[in-house]
Amino acid sequence: MKKLIAAISLVLLMATSANAEVFLENLTWTELRDQIANGTTTVIIPVGGTEQSGPHLALGKHNARVKFLAEKIATTLGKTLVAPVMAYVPEGSIDPPTAHMKFPGTLSISDSAFIEILKQTGKSLRHAGFKNIVIIGDHGSYQKDLSLAADQLNKEWAGKAHAFAAREYYQISQNAYVDSLVAAGMKDSEIGSHAGLADTSLELAASPDMVRKDQLSNPQSALAQNGVYGGNPARSSAALGQKGIDLIVAGTVSAIKTFIGNQK
Repeated sequence: MKKLIAAISLVLLMATSANAEVFLENLTWTELRDQIANGTTTVIIPVGGTEQSGPHLALGKHNARVKFLAEKIATTLGKTLVAPVMAYVPEGSIDPPTAHMKFPGTLSISDSAFIEILKQTGKSLRHAGFKNIVIIGDHGSYQKDLSLAADQLNKEWAGKAHAFAAREYYQISQNAYVDSLVAAGMKDSEIGSHAGLADTSLELAASPDMVRKDQLSNPQSALAQNGVYGGNPARSSAALGQKGIDLIVAGTVSAIKTFIGNQK
């Protein structure tokens, strides 16, 4: 009897674990099939990017952060899964190098290739049975591409499934989050637009292993020639970053709910 009870408990534990899993890549195809059959018909495509972010942030900053946030968004929404992170995105011309491509380690693909990958990924997810395919992007340069891909998918699907570029995700990080930092006493000269206090604080809250904390106060970590634009990460903290996490999750969840509600 004890062995039977233990076996039943193990089966229940495994079932609970599978049901709680939001990352599509961690499920078996049969677990995925069953979740979709039980109403999990929304999926998030998280888009990151592999780029330089100064001496103090690892090249995969965007990938780690968007995965962390996508999980929180999916969990808050419920009945939502998260597809694998897209790490290859437009980052500038390779030859001659422009934008972040001037720094070693940045990886770039063309806008046309990026849009096509998004579309093919969306089509794959629709084929699996998902009805709402949501795209979120952690990097600014490709935001219009997200909308183009979603618009093209919606035109092709003609209401049989729906794609949504939830650009609120990125807009909040650039607006409401920055406002919250100013309200907390941070200066514009610290906040910055890339690898400054705002960017670094978000990473400390989302994925601290990607931050080289010993470099935050290094004067070289506040120089444009080293890839830090308009900011200074010295006073960055996870507590400041949490302000952005909370705003981004709440705002993106609200936008997705509104989008899905409008399809009914």
